[in-house]
Amino acid sequence: MSELKLIVVGEDLPLGALVDSARMAEQSGAWDDALDGYRQAISRIHAGEEPHRGPSVLRWIDFERGDYDEAHAAFEASLVNAQTQGLRKDAASALNGMAVVEQYRGRLDVAEALYSRACVIADEVGDQLLAAMIDQNLGTLANVRGDLGTALVRYQGSLERFRQLKNDRMSAQVLNNMGMLHIDVGEWAAAELCFTSAYQLAERVGDDATRAKVESNRAELYLKRQNFERARECCERAFKTFSALGSDTGLGEVHKFYGVLYRETGKPQVANVQLGLALRLARSCENPLLEAETESERARLFLNTRQIPQALQSLNRAHKIFCELDARREILDLRRRLERLETTYVQAIQLWTEEMPAPEVTATMRRGKRVAELASALADAVGYGDIVWLRIGAFLRDVGNRTVPKELLDKPGALTAEEYKTVQNHTLAGESLVQELEFPADIRPMVRNHHEHWDGTGYPDGLKGEQIPLAARIICLADVYDALTSPRSFRGAYSSEQALEIMEQEAGTIFDPQMFRTFAKLIRLGPTGQRGYAIDQLRKAV
Repeated sequence: MSELKLIVVGEDLPLGALVDSARMAEQSGAWDDALDGYRQAISRIHAGEEPHRGPSVLRWIDFERGDYDEAHAAFEASLVNAQTQGLRKDAASALNGMAVVEQYRGRLDVAEALYSRACVIADEVGDQLLAAMIDQNLGTLANVRGDLGTALVRYQGSLERFRQLKNDRMSAQVLNNMGMLHIDVGEWAAAELCFTSAYQLAERVGDDATRAKVESNRAELYLKRQNFERARECCERAFKTFSALGSDTGLGEVHKFYGVLYRETGKPQVANVQLGLALRLARSCENPLLEAETESERARLFLNTRQIPQALQSLNRAHKIFCELDARREILDLRRRLERLETTYVQAIQLWTEEMPAPEVTATMRRGKRVAELASALADAVGYGDIVWLRIGAFLRDVGNRTVPKELLDKPGALTAEEYKTVQNHTLAGESLVQELEFPADIRPMVRNHHEHWDGTGYPDGLKGEQIPLAARIICLADVYDALTSPRSFRGAYSSEQALEIMEQEAGTIFDPQMFRTFAKLIRLGPTGQRGYAIDQLRKAV
């Protein structure tokens, strides 16, 4: 954690005038002047001058530049100072500031707990302004979590309070947040109206930071509407203001939107530079959500330019960040985000296989879709949780076959011991490839272990029984069933019932016997509910 540096200049100014001057500089976006003024004031307060001002001055050191360590240190010092002097209003303000820092860092559960503590104190001391600010911040928290209904209620409540208090600066910030919410639900006209009102209020009170945020969010609105010229104009205005303010957080968002803009207007090299800059700023500012979103946008750029390994790496990095947040229960709309990413994953894998002849690509993708559907149905039946990544694992299960000579894969007779060893190695080659491309750790056992046998005679690790990962056992059943019911160069396709009879003989040897019984029931009766078709009809559907 960086320490606050205390700069002592301009000591002739009364302390109150110095603080007021710094506060005005902060509100107008002159953050260098504001920081200098606050640090001068802190030095004088620490020397014993007007100690009651300590909490407010400490927490006014802004963190728009992305220096969250310094901001957190200031808010913590403010909290301790306020608690020591029994200044409950200042303590609540410090807690609110600490919560905002934690929210920027993606630690939403921690932020929520701090907001709750601050809210209780604000209500007890009757601080209406602080209560409205906390309500607004809880709205942004709900928005990030995907709870848009709660977010809108919070925003509307805080906006009403700010208007009653005649606080145009805070009203502008709430309207800006409401505009972002309307973008999320595709209400373009409502978003535009909110942004226009926010900008006018921010301009009236000289709040350059909020004006720049409005321009940045307008850029996202116009990108979604494919109005690229207006998006460019908004990016340029936001970039100019954030640069003058020295706001790394704001510049990171603008670079991300510039990247999307150039990608969508056919300038991939410039787009790559802009997204790279956004990533660098996101990491330096400890903004994990911005980093994940930027990686996701960069993956789409790589797909457009057919840089498939790079696309998969970016998708996997985005997924890793999202899951790290999800593990702490801090972003609850990850399922929606990851489900959107699944389509991009499948597209990337499909392009990845286009090195093969076209007929093989078509056959490989159709087989992958069938195995994914079969595996998903069985996973539902046995209570396996992560269907999205199981489906991706089904597509990737035999990716290591690219290292095996085609004549061995299609050989009609028995393989020699040496040939069989070569074929077995495809599981290790596949695992190495998915590891190299930074796929989630959950994918690796699906690729490595889907040829393990229940009795321990499979490969590559000779795992036995429940030592075999559940996902690998699921994919094994789906894969073998689809292989048996597919025509091969050396035989025709078995019927569904013939395939199940063959597999039943291996239940307890190759297959998990209990899981096989569930699988056979699904095949014979067909699943009910959303899928709406018997699995055996799948071959006609893909």
